[in-house]
Amino acid sequence: MGRKWNNIKEKKASKDANTSRIYAKFGVEIYVAAKQGDPNPESNQALKMVLERAKTYNVPRTIIDRAIEKAKGGADENYTELRYEGFGPNGSMVIVDALTNNVNRTASDVRAAFGKNGGNMGVSGSVAYMFDATAVFGLEGKTADEVLEILMEADVDVRDILDEDENVIIYAEPDQFHSVQEALKNAGITEFTIAELTMLPQNEITLTGDAKAKFEKMIDALEDLDDVQQVYHNVDLSE
Repeated sequence: MGRKWNNIKEKKASKDANTSRIYAKFGVEIYVAAKQGDPNPESNQALKMVLERAKTYNVPRTIIDRAIEKAKGGADENYTELRYEGFGPNGSMVIVDALTNNVNRTASDVRAAFGKNGGNMGVSGSVAYMFDATAVFGLEGKTADEVLEILMEADVDVRDILDEDENVIIYAEPDQFHSVQEALKNAGITEFTIAELTMLPQNEITLTGDAKAKFEKMIDALEDLDDVQQVYHNVDLSE
């Protein structure tokens, strides 16, 4: 799992370096979650999860409040959740999750980002089967053994717990996200370096030279799209 954590860390570092764009994306995601359910996160688990993620990216309270108030005000903007799958150089695989109010625009933009950078879009299911939906938490100030004891006492099952780069990384089934979060918070752990629902590749590959450069350019092009919320792939970019 260590390499997977490296990829998550690299991805988060990249997002931290593009704060204004990330804040805008979170604004849309928070609005959609609040509009689809109760705008109170205590009774809306989807919204609560988005807000927990937003906290790890230091999204300002003003952006969060604005998005929730917009949903409360009955704004009529409607967004569709989309997932695209595709391929990059040398067997690399990519999943793109988007929230859009214009499906045709988003499909065209995603296709162009793939095609202009040596990739191509695949059909639904062509890539996703090689990834596992996973809840991932990262925290500091504890050891893996201490965290394992906390979760065991709360009767919460997880896939793995590892010490990585002064962080404890927890991998769990997606439906255990809230159970893990609550168990840790009940034990006094309220700050996380990462709190995500992600797609982890079952196997990672390494690219070098032109293939790596093309792939990184393709990922940047996809993440730069306003409608794209998340990009997952099977390439180890930590080296």
